[in-house]
Amino acid sequence: MVEAALIQALPAAWDVPGSLRESMNYSLMAGGKRLRPILVLAAAEVLGGSLEAAMPVALAIEMVHTYSLVHDDLPAMDNDDYRRGKLTNHKVYGEAMAILAGDALLTQAFFSITQAHKGHGIPAERVLSITEELAIYAGARGMVGGQAADMLGEQGITKLEELAFIHTHKTSDLIVFSLRAGGHIAGATSAQLRALSEFGNAIGLAFQIQDDILDIIGDEKKLGKPVKSDEKQQKVTYPFFIGIEASEQKVKDLTIQAKEALLRAQIAHPERLLQLADYLMQRDH
Repeated sequence: MVEAALIQALPAAWDVPGSLRESMNYSLMAGGKRLRPILVLAAAEVLGGSLEAAMPVALAIEMVHTYSLVHDDLPAMDNDDYRRGKLTNHKVYGEAMAILAGDALLTQAFFSITQAHKGHGIPAERVLSITEELAIYAGARGMVGGQAADMLGEQGITKLEELAFIHTHKTSDLIVFSLRAGGHIAGATSAQLRALSEFGNAIGLAFQIQDDILDIIGDEKKLGKPVKSDEKQQKVTYPFFIGIEASEQKVKDLTIQAKEALLRAQIAHPERLLQLADYLMQRDH
């Protein structure tokens, strides 16, 4: 469902320079787990919301995530040549177009969110909450703040609690947003939104620690990018601080914590989200 909808995310009728459209679609349609949009849909589903109404918001978060990867890969940041087994955007379209494609994807996300109201009748107040939260979780207080802290951190200087800040904001925040956005679409209560936030914070941190582990012991073909890139760039990671085994246990502990937070909430059928938590703990790419 997500893949089919993403193809239509940038309307064909819009007059957009060809290279910009190609560059945007190159990264947007490059594959990946589509975790964040799936979490939007799953959160809406477990609370009895409409998947069709949730889809524009699901597309929005995938656009924001994709823009962040396009910019992350640039020479001024992580300087990566491959992403999801393909050349990174700037390697194909040049740095200037990659920057503009990222800018356009971020902006298009906010247009997409409005369609939950215009096209599917979700109350404007709920859509306003989603828009406000995306600005918070994706911006200076959220993902971008985490990216900035990551750029400033290095081995021998950054402490473990500072690494937790980086992971929480660089990775967990968009996952928390995705879950809360699905909750808003379904008209979640404050208690349910809190539970979704707790669940998202825990699985988000677990997800990033698992990434740290896979960067050391993962299969390059499955990952679609070179391994040991964190070590080469002297980036701090959980395995760097506490070792592989302790990091693997941390992933398990956080997954249990996430599932417990969800089970405490008044959610009738949380099974899909519980399954996703297990999948993330066990993934190998």
